[in-house]
Amino acid sequence: MKSLLVAEEPTHSSEMISHDLASLHSDADLDRITAFAAKLCEAPIALVSLVGPTTQRFVSDHGLGQTETPREWSFCAHAMEGSDIMVVQDATKDTRFANNPLVTGEPSIRFYAGAPLRSSRGVPLGSLCVIDSVPRTGLTQLQLDGLKLLADQVMVVFRARKQLKADKDAQAEVESALSETEEKFRILADTMPQMVWSTLPDGFHDYYNARWYEFTGVPVGSTDGEGWNGMFHPDDQELAWGKWRHSLATGEPYEVEYRLRHSSGEYRWTLGRALPMRDHAGEILRWFGTCTDIHEQKRLLEEREIVSQELSHRIKNIFAVIGGLVGLSSKAHPEIKEIARDLRARIVSLGKAHDFVRPHSAKSKPSTVQDSLTGLFETLMAPYVAYERRVLLKGDDAAIDDRSATPLALVFHELATNAAKYGALSEPDGVVEIEIEDRLEDVAITWTERGGQPVEVVPETSGFGSQLIDMSIRNQLGGNMERAWSSDGLVVKAVLPKASLSRSHRRTG
Repeated sequence: MKSLLVAEEPTHSSEMISHDLASLHSDADLDRITAFAAKLCEAPIALVSLVGPTTQRFVSDHGLGQTETPREWSFCAHAMEGSDIMVVQDATKDTRFANNPLVTGEPSIRFYAGAPLRSSRGVPLGSLCVIDSVPRTGLTQLQLDGLKLLADQVMVVFRARKQLKADKDAQAEVESALSETEEKFRILADTMPQMVWSTLPDGFHDYYNARWYEFTGVPVGSTDGEGWNGMFHPDDQELAWGKWRHSLATGEPYEVEYRLRHSSGEYRWTLGRALPMRDHAGEILRWFGTCTDIHEQKRLLEEREIVSQELSHRIKNIFAVIGGLVGLSSKAHPEIKEIARDLRARIVSLGKAHDFVRPHSAKSKPSTVQDSLTGLFETLMAPYVAYERRVLLKGDDAAIDDRSATPLALVFHELATNAAKYGALSEPDGVVEIEIEDRLEDVAITWTERGGQPVEVVPETSGFGSQLIDMSIRNQLGGNMERAWSSDGLVVKAVLPKASLSRSHRRTG
């Protein structure tokens, strides 16, 4: 049973198209072949003839002076169907050609010898022929062999034309695809709400979308190259260019906020970002970037920050007022003086913790990093500087935020107060050492007292201060705590999950 899928047979027309033979005209290589064929065969005329459906066209003509004739006059239409050279000794005696206008009229063909020209797929295209106006008995074997060899050379030229056409077609296809892709990119880029730009690997800006020109109001092309530098606010140029040069040198993504001159003349806050596009070897081919107008968001954030700073400042004042009220109450009721003093100290420690992590202005911001556990400890332990560096901080640092600062302040204020009253800081040579260990998922904090009064009886741990410590560590921070007493003093080890100390760890963990 024959397959239903039959490969399409190559046709004369398809071969002519694939070889681009229709465009052949005065080809120098073919002209050298026909000139040599005429000389080799001692004939006045030699032709490379391509036979079409209605005409035969001479793509190389030596001695004839015509470009084409009707197909029905064609000797080559017969020659191309054979497998060997077709020889006509006297056309007037050949019934196929005796009445041919090329025989009865100019150029008065008598002798003809044509080598078939066939494509690599066997499709007949025409012939390489020699013609004489006098009858001849034929060609010598050398001439026959030479004519076949020259016909092969004609096909070499044709195949070269075919490859050239294929290359041109492929290039045209690639260029068309690139042009279509570029057009799609431009349409997409021009409809985006952001400003879009691209640069060469060295950072030379060579493209901006329509949104860029709408925003800036500058003439098209005026910001190519390094012309865009003049669009930055003078105070932001060094920052923007510094980060851009760093990205060009390292290939790292580019991201920076700067003020960009708007078409209205004002400078608006903009977020600039760019990523490199690389080839298979990792080399940067191009940078693509965007500029996003964030001016309104920036203004709203600044307003919110001012409000937040004002609220936090008022909360700080509330701590002071509460502390003052406790002090006044203790004066009115001397019997609660001790309790009031402890309560006021705890309120003060909470106020310090809040002041450490609260939103600040540039002037009120503390010198220590506000998300630093060691920074919080330094703030809380500042009242004990009189102890001449007897409170020592060791080990790592860890991130905290406003939620964890309050329970941490209560715990370590309580420990420091007890150490000053009864423990290591109550003795001239006593030392408190706070060691922080930053581990994979948690943070271990060890409070160690040395050099205090010898411990003979382990103190009770059921008082308010101990309960406050346990509540803060376990309930608020979700951690664990162990107390141990040595002859030298108290050792407390607290293990706290990182996620309860800082929101940032929860987001990235």
